[in-house]
Amino acid sequence: MVAHRGASIDRPEHTLAAYDLALQEGADGVECDVRLTSDGHLVCVHDRRVDRTSSGAGLVSEMTLSELQRLDYGAWHPGGQPGSLGGFGDTGLLTLDALVALVLDWRRPVKIFIETKHPVRFGSMVEREVLALLHRFGLAAPASASRSRAVVMSFSAAAVWRIRRAAPLLPTVLLGTGARYLGGGTATTVGATAIGPSIETLREHPELVDQAAARGRALYCWTVDRSEDVDFCRDIGVAWIATNQPARTKARLRAG
Repeated sequence: MVAHRGASIDRPEHTLAAYDLALQEGADGVECDVRLTSDGHLVCVHDRRVDRTSSGAGLVSEMTLSELQRLDYGAWHPGGQPGSLGGFGDTGLLTLDALVALVLDWRRPVKIFIETKHPVRFGSMVEREVLALLHRFGLAAPASASRSRAVVMSFSAAAVWRIRRAAPLLPTVLLGTGARYLGGGTATTVGATAIGPSIETLREHPELVDQAAARGRALYCWTVDRSEDVDFCRDIGVAWIATNQPARTKARLRAG
């Protein structure tokens, strides 16, 4: 079970508060989206703009780390309060460095699923910076894909290929919403070790699980919140499910 942007139903997405709660609730992995600031820092923000999830406005790629750090990322959430120590805990800007450190310092092994966003103004620089960061933490060259603590994902086949070429043992997920795209030859061409359909796509094409397995790939499904979808993914053999509500999903999986 992978906490999608942290425990993002109960806490503001992509904040330390959200990930800390997800880890407390037993997440086996955590997922984040990363973008580059104008001065080259990797930050955990989903949208191109900060308007939806912060007290400010503007493009992430046109703002410096310092400018982004002045904003609050929690007040927009139901029950949130202005300030980095509001009702949820730390809801300031989260850097990828800080998230990786949190995961590695946790009391049990947890995987971190890093999604690089495209198209972006910085192009392939995003993957280069992600790999540089993973090298600093000793995660870029795992002993084997199965033992890796980090996974890199993208909807961009070119991005997946860049990671695979530079770090052959690092697991990668090709994300998508099209069954033909994910079940065809693209994943093989770019060397993806897993495919990542949405729950809607998987509902329509459950055969993707067996197709992936036949090619030696795992399947990562997003975003699985409804109880009936959790049961469906478990029953057809999905390896990883991303969810906004880790505690409830974990309890459902254990009950099954």
